[in-house]
Amino acid sequence: MTIRRRAALGAPLLLLPGVPRAQAPAPFPDRAITVLLGYPPGGVTDITTRAVAERMARELGVPVVVENRAGAATAVANTAAAQARPDGYTLLMGTSTLAINPGLQPNLTPKEPMRELAPIGTVFRTAFVLHVHPSLPVRSTAELIAWAKANPGKLNFGSSGTGAVNHLAQALFARRAGIEVTHVPYRGGAPALLDLRAGRIQAMFQAVLEALPVLGEGATRGLAISSAERLPLLPDLPPVAEALPGFDVVFWQGLFAPAGTPAPVLARLEAALTAVTRDADLRARMAENGVVITTGDAAALRKTLAEETVMWGDLIRDAGIKPD
Repeated sequence: MTIRRRAALGAPLLLLPGVPRAQAPAPFPDRAITVLLGYPPGGVTDITTRAVAERMARELGVPVVVENRAGAATAVANTAAAQARPDGYTLLMGTSTLAINPGLQPNLTPKEPMRELAPIGTVFRTAFVLHVHPSLPVRSTAELIAWAKANPGKLNFGSSGTGAVNHLAQALFARRAGIEVTHVPYRGGAPALLDLRAGRIQAMFQAVLEALPVLGEGATRGLAISSAERLPLLPDLPPVAEALPGFDVVFWQGLFAPAGTPAPVLARLEAALTAVTRDADLRARMAENGVVITTGDAAALRKTLAEETVMWGDLIRDAGIKPD
């Protein structure tokens, strides 16, 4: 190699006229982030999502905007997020429906949430109250099971709709307890609660916030909590698991990104979410709504989604549950 060639190799690269200089990628994030939510404004899921988004904006230094896209059992929002550019600027506040839809409505997209979405972290778990009309002569889960066995098919169990988590909780409860119940689906928890108050149905797994007023009035009688742990808001209600070991049904919420989002971006989002879910003020505020804020990383959320997809899929198939 000649001296001239060695000098050329060691010289700095000169840009030709009109050729742009390569730029390093901008640090993430450098603009607003959108979080899609498959529920309308005003409910606990929406309230929690907005509280989390507000605090994530502080952690990340950019606006975090919640966009409600309700419809098709949350599939509208789920699909939009799964099909978004995988750059971390469009996220999904996913829920238990991601585990339910593949078994209940396999034509909905995304058909494979485990493959089409990247978990970031868990946000909350909220249990259901198992409560009954006071005319039913039972005061515990064990007594309810005994009554149902003595009166097969006579226990009318309401839900907020076929395939809703509280319906699946009821179906799992009946299967584990070995009892026959009559499922009465409604279009939402409010009309079901009206009929429970009136005694037209006898039992229901109800969202905590909806159940609290009627429990306080004595219009219904609380028997248990659907989660494996007691709920601070209702410390006197034991878990169903004390009568049916291993029973643990909750409605959960977790943050996802489109599959293919770069690992450093996912790590930045996970770190911000972890900091948010450890916020004592947020935890206390949500506890007033019966919501247990959970600091769960991406691995924990992935495990929850995988396990519940199998659990609910098996139950839906074995019990022959079909969407309305």
